[in-house]
Amino acid sequence: MADDELSRIFAALADPTRRAILTRLAEGEATVTELAEPFAMSLPAISKHLKVLEGAGLVVRARNAQWRPCRLAAAPLGTATDWLEGYRKFWDTRFDHLDQHLRRIQRKDSPE
Repeated sequence: MADDELSRIFAALADPTRRAILTRLAEGEATVTELAEPFAMSLPAISKHLKVLEGAGLVVRARNAQWRPCRLAAAPLGTATDWLEGYRKFWDTRFDHLDQHLRRIQRKDSPE
């Protein structure tokens, strides 16, 4: 896996199980057992997914006596959003130019 933060974030988000875990954690803290409930996989497999999410900074595990609840750390999602925002602006500009071009074509084709 790449060493830069953005690569770790997108690599973590690439897996649908990890995205589902993040969706669940957006509702509030959960234990590994609670996170594993909707999946047909072992607790060690869920733990591996959590380690990838932790490595990307998207999940934080706390210690509360014998419990280790997980919670969402959303700040790295802001990093990914900021990066994607530049491309949204690019595509908005491209679509605006396409819209202008189509309007010119329509004006030329319309009977006067």
